[in-house]
Amino acid sequence: MYRDLRDRDPVHHVGDGDFWFLARFADVFAAARDPATFSSASGLTVDPDGPAADLGDVTPIVFLDPPDHTAFRRLVGRGFTPRQVADLEHEVRVFVTSALDRVVEAGGGDIIADLFKPLPSFVVAHYLGVPATDRVRFDGWTERIVAGAGQGGTSDGLDAIADLAGYFSHLIGRRRTDPGDDMVSQLVGLGEEQASVMWILGFAFTMVAGGNDTTTGMLGGSAVLLTEHRGERRRLLDDPSLIPNAVEELLRLTSPVQNLARTTTRDVDVGGTTIPTGARVLLGYGSANRDEREYGANSECLDVGRPVERMLTFGSGTHFCLGAAAARLQARVALEELLGRCPEFTVDGAGGAYATGNYVRRHTELPFSVAN
Repeated sequence: MYRDLRDRDPVHHVGDGDFWFLARFADVFAAARDPATFSSASGLTVDPDGPAADLGDVTPIVFLDPPDHTAFRRLVGRGFTPRQVADLEHEVRVFVTSALDRVVEAGGGDIIADLFKPLPSFVVAHYLGVPATDRVRFDGWTERIVAGAGQGGTSDGLDAIADLAGYFSHLIGRRRTDPGDDMVSQLVGLGEEQASVMWILGFAFTMVAGGNDTTTGMLGGSAVLLTEHRGERRRLLDDPSLIPNAVEELLRLTSPVQNLARTTTRDVDVGGTTIPTGARVLLGYGSANRDEREYGANSECLDVGRPVERMLTFGSGTHFCLGAAAARLQARVALEELLGRCPEFTVDGAGGAYATGNYVRRHTELPFSVAN
């Protein structure tokens, strides 16, 4: 479908839903880098009644346009420096190896439940300063919130949001007198004028909602691709130095965030088609990341040696994902340890299950075997 849209109707109007879909890399890339024309302030879905940015201090950064977005990002960006991400590698590796050791001992299992879902939840909890003793509770809330969001909002998901809000309100109070080396402590340290309790809560929810299912989607999709393309796996086994580049290729092909919407602030010409003011426009990241015009004739094939100079997995421009380096770290460590410990692993893509929802593509189950 994506290929057909790229070739025949790259600026496609979906009449039933009254929104537009951009399918080609160049068009999606340009729109993502033009927040003045393609605004995030009315929400990121095509649903006109979906969540928007009129939420006061709790407004997530993803619903902000410059200059508000610029100011928000300046405050939180200091928590995602290369040093802080690099410092996390040892803990990520210990987490991954411990999980894989259990899987190997069991002879297999569900790799989503055993590793790919708990890993990003662990990393998000680490960044937010959730104590180790509370992480089981945190994981449960995270799972319910992510599942609820994928289904358009459920009562269970809303209950989990309320529980998490109460927890973080307490944690914020604790960090005022007992700060740690985490994002909540850093934001609390800015003072109420720069970072109110509600503002910090909004950021925490953004981390939970945006940092979990996306990484799970990339890892699950990567396991499927490496099962289907044994020759490419062999290249990584023979030359592990290719793994960092393979991460880029796998990020491109899996595109966990398949699309997000913007709203036009003016009439805009895209590829000879005029999109009117106030239109919802779905940026087709998943389609754009497979565009032959950007990646060549074999764009839909896995090539772990492909030079990937640009991709849209983390967006681009103003809204480039804050957690991109942390996601890359998790993917690299997971692949290194998975290939090192289970070089002949297989996953049953046909026997797996995907989450519901229109925006994030991720497995909820994926049967895993240690060897053929």
